[in-house]
Formats: sequence, C-alpha cells, structure tokens
Amino acid sequence: MNIVTTNKPYTYLIMQQNLSLLKTLFPFINVDIIGKSVLGQNLYSVQLGNGSKSVLYFASIHANEWITSLLLMKFIEDYCDAFFTNSSINNVSIANLFYSTSIYIVPMLNPDGVNLVNGVYSKDSYPFIKAKNISNNFSNIPFPDGWKANINGVDLKIYQPVC
Repeated sequence: MNIVTTNKPYTYLIMQQNLSLLKTLFPFINVDIIGKSVLGQNLYSVQLGNGSKSVLYFASIHANEWITSLLLMKFIEDYCDAFFTNSSINNVSIANLFYSTSIYIVPMLNPDGVNLVNGVYSKDSYPFIKAKNISNNFSNIPFPDGWKANINGVDLKIYQPVC
C-alpha cells in the first residue's frame, strides 16, 4: 500500500487527506479531533488497537520536525495494512499487538509551524507575518536555523505541496 508518500515535504493538508483515506480503508482505527492549533486547524489523534496497555506518540512538536509526522503516518499505514492482512512487522504480530495495546498517535501537534517551514504560507500571509513578528520580538532566542532562519530569509525553501 502507498497512501503516505515519503518523497516530498509533509503538510497539514496532506496529513488530513492521508488520515481521511486511511480511516475509509481501515475503519477499525479511531481518528478524533483533540483540539485546535493557534490558526484554528484541527489537532488529530489516531488510536490503533484496543488493548489494556497504552502508548502515546507525538510528532511535529516543533516546526522543523515535520518529518516525524511523515514517519508516524507511514507507521499508521503499515500497521493498518499488517492488521488487515493478518501479517507482522519486524516479526511482531500486529493482530496480537492490536488486542494487547492501544497506541495513540498525535501525528502533527504543530500544523501551523509545519506549514510555515514547508512554504504553505506566502510571505505576505497573516501566519507568515505573525511568525516574523514573533521572531523579531524574541531576537535573543538562539535559533540559528529552523523556523526563525526560514522566517528571516536565511534558508527559506518554498515547497509547493502536491495533493
């Protein structure tokens, strides 16, 4: 299966599309909205399994950690596919894992920041200007690279999301 593609920068919109398709193909997963970002985007939680043990994973806590969202979304896809086909991942029976463990995943805790560093917002957009103002107001915070560098034009890479 190849729902979650790993050869391009990951954005909030791509994650939403992936979650929607995964939920449609694998109705045994639970996808819930657990809150909103500063810009009003939904924060999602995915539950895999229904066992008594619980594990929680978060991704993209910081803006430049978008690749962790991609990693966890690919894990969700692989897990669902393995459960559906009654197979294993790395010699671990996913069916056994499903019934013994509840895995909770928040695949993108900071969608605003992820979209910011992956070029979803134009330089004249409200989110970009707001982030630039924050960056300027906290010049003593030492972020030599990452979101502050992107905002201040040091290493700005604008990607066009492919949806």
